[in-house]
Amino acid sequence: MEWINKQNVLIVGLGLIGGSYARALKRIGCRVTALDRSEKTLGFALENGIIDDGATSVTDSENKDKTIRLINEADCIILALYPNAAIEWIKDNVGNIKEGIMITDVTGVKSCIVYEIQKILQDKAEFIAAHPMAGKETSGVEYSDDRIFRDANYIVVPTDRNTEEAICWCENLGQILGFNKVSVLSPEEHDEMIAYVSQLTHCIAVSLMTCKDNEHLKDYTGDSFRDLTRIARINENMWSELFHMNKEPLLKEMNLFIDELTELRDLIEADDTEAIKAKMRLSTERRAKFNSSKR
Repeated sequence: MEWINKQNVLIVGLGLIGGSYARALKRIGCRVTALDRSEKTLGFALENGIIDDGATSVTDSENKDKTIRLINEADCIILALYPNAAIEWIKDNVGNIKEGIMITDVTGVKSCIVYEIQKILQDKAEFIAAHPMAGKETSGVEYSDDRIFRDANYIVVPTDRNTEEAICWCENLGQILGFNKVSVLSPEEHDEMIAYVSQLTHCIAVSLMTCKDNEHLKDYTGDSFRDLTRIARINENMWSELFHMNKEPLLKEMNLFIDELTELRDLIEADDTEAIKAKMRLSTERRAKFNSSKR
């Protein structure tokens, strides 16, 4: 397996996903290093054997030298950063990246960053985008756990600048991380899909929690409300950036949802029981496909 030969893996951004990648890659024998802004984060990762070495983004000369060395030594790089931060990191460090290596990411939007990063890199290294469709409501390396990849989906997002070798390399990464399903979409297809299955659902969860103010709500709710609002415990910095950077596809999906909800409201108002049942049957039929897709 090609990944076994990729011994020096550099992860930039050691949060929940970056830390979970590190755990999985260490398990298969890779040497994993990391860059992160937080000394506390790096300390925790080192003390718990999540990474082999690391450096912070502090600009003192000793730390800068170590950062450059870790970048120089990397056989591949995983950008576990917010979208804008990923672009800025490439701009700042392109001169230190080893020629010909693979670089991938974990960001939740693609069109607005993939082409820009590929333009910056030119032929220096190959950037092949990916999106691990996994996570928790908690953030930080202390919550990292590569078991979150089990039964989850992983999307490889190539452009016409990517080689078949890079696409296979990235698919292989998803497989060894333990993802259940590996798919391939263009950046545009990815962003349209993610606006519906991820960003819209977070918008709905947030709206459910903000549309009604009742401090005793937790005393009355059942599983349905808790399930629907699980993702309402949200990282406002990351998700607001994702919403803005995928604005047009997200607004399109929000309008479709508003139209559908309005139609259901009108059916209830008109006491059109048969039409309501027809929608419920369609919903049940479509949701059943999720149950049959698990391992």
